[in-house]
Amino acid sequence: MSVPQTLLQKLWATHEIVAREDGASLLWVDRHLVHEGSHHAFAKLNERGARVAHPELTFGVVDHYAPTRGRDDVTDPKIRRMIDTLKTNAADHGITLFGLNDPRQGIVHVLGPEQGLTLPGLLINCGDSHTSTHGAFGALAFGIGATEVAHVLATQSIWQRQPGSMRITVNGTLGPGVTAKDIALHWIAGLGSDGARGFAIEYAGDAVRALSMEGRMTLCNLSIEGGARFGMVAPDAVTFEYLAGRPFAPEGADWQDACAAWADLRSDPDAQFDREVAIDAADIAPTVTWGITPAQAVPITGAVPQPDSQTEREALDYMHLTPGHPIAGTAVDQVFIGSCTNARIEDLRLAAAVLRGRKAKVPGVVSPGSTLVRLQAEQEGLDKVFTDAGLDWVGAGCSMCVGMNGDIVQPGKRCASSTNRNFRGRQGPGALTHLMSPAMVAAAAVTGTLADVRPLLDGRGA
Repeated sequence: MSVPQTLLQKLWATHEIVAREDGASLLWVDRHLVHEGSHHAFAKLNERGARVAHPELTFGVVDHYAPTRGRDDVTDPKIRRMIDTLKTNAADHGITLFGLNDPRQGIVHVLGPEQGLTLPGLLINCGDSHTSTHGAFGALAFGIGATEVAHVLATQSIWQRQPGSMRITVNGTLGPGVTAKDIALHWIAGLGSDGARGFAIEYAGDAVRALSMEGRMTLCNLSIEGGARFGMVAPDAVTFEYLAGRPFAPEGADWQDACAAWADLRSDPDAQFDREVAIDAADIAPTVTWGITPAQAVPITGAVPQPDSQTEREALDYMHLTPGHPIAGTAVDQVFIGSCTNARIEDLRLAAAVLRGRKAKVPGVVSPGSTLVRLQAEQEGLDKVFTDAGLDWVGAGCSMCVGMNGDIVQPGKRCASSTNRNFRGRQGPGALTHLMSPAMVAAAAVTGTLADVRPLLDGRGA
């Protein structure tokens, strides 16, 4: 009788080409996603006169430097150079490129699933830490460094050590206004920035199964903020329904065969995990960060904590917050809805439910995760909800999440943001960032403060 296996063990075994005596495995890579930051890796290939081993499995995406305004005339020479370099490298190596003006363009971790490039059972790499997003489909998906990007380009394989297995089970039903973003911030705050270090997380439980694919992607996206190597959710009917008919997904008889195979991608009932964490969904409230890591977070009904370390004291000083004061009511200067974490259509719909018929008290930007998301939002009239409220509706890209394309928070300004990181300088030098769900960002917009979204959603069917 075979030993029960976790989903991690099953996927690892199917991709392992060879195992070294030191424990490292050479893994086959099914999809390699590259963005503008890949220029170092292409330069290494070019120096050696090497070619991309499997250009049909590599896909280029313009996102980090993608301007959200004025795309027809990019005036910043640095941004223009980064975009043009990726375009040249893609053309030279025969790689499909979702370029700046491609109607399918978007953030790589939104575009991949949207196009059906992300499929259950695949191993997916990208030179971006939030590649873990794709694990929501039951895939092995993790970010890699520049040297590793070059190795994948040249060999379509990567050396890795199998991480430990960790299961986070969230049972019960999430309350109104509580989202996947709140699940993630809740467990990261509970376990700490290094709480999952050395592990791959499999998310399970009633509350996780009840999430849409958008919610599952948000959850897996944030896995690395708790130290995990990556996150995963076993595929199910929700996964298959999302993928059906996507451009790069299997079709016809191949689709039926694929679904049958994907249905087996789950941990065996008696599989042993190296660590188990159980969370009651009823204990999760809308959550916001107070410090400079995603782990420094509290429920919106809570207070700014008393610091218990020099690190926390420095975080409070940087954020200009007073211990013991309620986090709700903290004034904000602006808001941002976007990023690979929370810029899909479901995110925009929930934010619009809060904003509809209301005016924002502070300025803000709404950047959809892809051009197709933007088109769908405009067809549903969501763009008008945002602009009527006084927010800017802009193009798709990483935008203010990472501040590489010109969209930044000014020094000393406080921003309520649906992004994934609140590190010093992440949204611009001296920026003060509070992470939260898109719904909570919308609540901050209409109140001008960090605020509990639940009363604002009351009676709005969201």
